[in-house]
Amino acid sequence: MKIRVGHGVDVHPLVDGDGVWLGGIKIPYSKKLDGHSDADVLIHAICDALLGALNLRDIGYHFPNTDPRFKGIDSKKLLFKVMELVHEKNYAIGNIDCTVIAENPKINPHIEAMQKCLAPILKIGTDDISIKATTNEQLGFIGREEGIVAHATCLVYPQI
Repeated sequence: MKIRVGHGVDVHPLVDGDGVWLGGIKIPYSKKLDGHSDADVLIHAICDALLGALNLRDIGYHFPNTDPRFKGIDSKKLLFKVMELVHEKNYAIGNIDCTVIAENPKINPHIEAMQKCLAPILKIGTDDISIKATTNEQLGFIGREEGIVAHATCLVYPQI
């Protein structure tokens, strides 16, 4: 069996707003992530990990920020499209491991809700989606609460 591993990273700036979309849910906060879509860095990193594992380029290739069709789009819709590509290649997901790097909002209280939101889209159980959170110890743009970064690693395997 040929298993494959992919890694994805995404970053978006924080601006004044009414909450952060992260892992498919909206977390209450005085800021929001800014981007062409809803700027859900966690879902974008997962998309890039899956696309990378199957050598399908990256999220920007499939959903360019110059395309008005994707303006303000819910990133869960992008993940659904990526999952269609995963299934077209006849692969399934073994697990996903993610890390969100942010000073605020606090992520840990929302991890279970994110897992429950993502699991049906990814067609895996919540136990197969690890989401961890850390800060940047108040260093750099993350420490100044100017942005959030997410990393995701995935394992995919051929469906038999």
